[in-house]
Amino acid sequence: MTYDDNNVFAKILRGELPCHKVYETGHVLAFMDIMPRGDGHVLVVPKAKARNILDARPDDVAELFKAVQIVGRATKEAFSADGLTIQQFNEGAGGQVVFHLHVHVIPRFEGVPLKPHTGQMADNGVLAGFAEKIRAALKA
Repeated sequence: MTYDDNNVFAKILRGELPCHKVYETGHVLAFMDIMPRGDGHVLVVPKAKARNILDARPDDVAELFKAVQIVGRATKEAFSADGLTIQQFNEGAGGQVVFHLHVHVIPRFEGVPLKPHTGQMADNGVLAGFAEKIRAALKA
């Protein structure tokens, strides 16, 4: 399988599609998932081209998971969450839908199930507010 330069996350990284940025370094970008499975659902992606974890360079994976930890801590704090779900899928059979390596960071609350993946887009204003909460927690 080859990397597709026209996948939605590649377009976000190039600035061709908008996103609600939460965190960014020279190696990664974290932004709100527009079809969240819970309030505060963030995606963390490497800036390097990688279809999934199987073809990513080890240094890129290390930078990605450093960012996942930073974003995860801030997201948990911003939403006063009881825990986090961290998910990463590889290839269609593994549940991957967008073929650019990415990690889901989802705040979790006791007794509250994940929302189903309906393909329904969240309200833009709500996502902007969630992103601001996480950015504020990163600064704290």
